[in-house]
Amino acid sequence: MNTGDKAKRLRIYISSTDKIEHTPLYEVIVFAAKGNGITGASVFRGIMGFGASSEVYSNKIWEITEKVPLIVEIIDEPDKIDSFYKTIGPYFEKAGKGHIVTVDETTVLIHKRGVKK
Repeated sequence: MNTGDKAKRLRIYISSTDKIEHTPLYEVIVFAAKGNGITGASVFRGIMGFGASSEVYSNKIWEITEKVPLIVEIIDEPDKIDSFYKTIGPYFEKAGKGHIVTVDETTVLIHKRGVKK
């Protein structure tokens, strides 16, 4: 991706407790993105939120497992995002929980590659 390129941003809203088999769903998505040649992926942890269940979850409320909202965000070329979503779409059925997945168009202002040391 270069400055000025049109891109798509894929946002996946899930819970920190969502799993596929015994692996957290956010890890499955990030490793799938890496395996599919996606430029990068980030997972953001929310401090409070609610979904379709209307239960409010917060890091203030003590629970045995800390259930908080997460957003997995991925930005890449439109074709790569479309193809990647087809790959991960079945994960949401497998996880069996409520999720929201959105996609929108964006423009790359800067994309500077890092250097491995």
